[in-house]
Amino acid sequence: MEITLSFIKAFVVGGAICTIAQLLINYTKITSGKILVYFLLSGVFLQSIGVYQYLVDFAGAGATVPISGFGYLLADGAMKGAEKSLFDAITGGLKAASMGITAAVVFGYVFALIFKPRSKKN
Repeated sequence: MEITLSFIKAFVVGGAICTIAQLLINYTKITSGKILVYFLLSGVFLQSIGVYQYLVDFAGAGATVPISGFGYLLADGAMKGAEKSLFDAITGGLKAASMGITAAVVFGYVFALIFKPRSKKN
């Protein structure tokens, strides 16, 4: 039962984040790229003031998988690195996010080899 509750919390929080983004796309003239950047920066900002960690503790993957979770990860790594040295503050975010970035690049390459990507036709 506990795992079901974890799934529900992740679904609700992740769905809420995605719903906000979809509403911005549908009802504003903000481009998708700008929305992506705003969400990334919101994750950085919310982590820098200590709010996003509570969301991650509550929803788990529902808060870490969306792009705002990537901003959280960068900020968290930089903040932990800043405790050690200035160099670690600069590189901490990249160290924290390196596994996710590497997985995205490798899997993107593998699937591009398998499925023959092509541009969309209008």
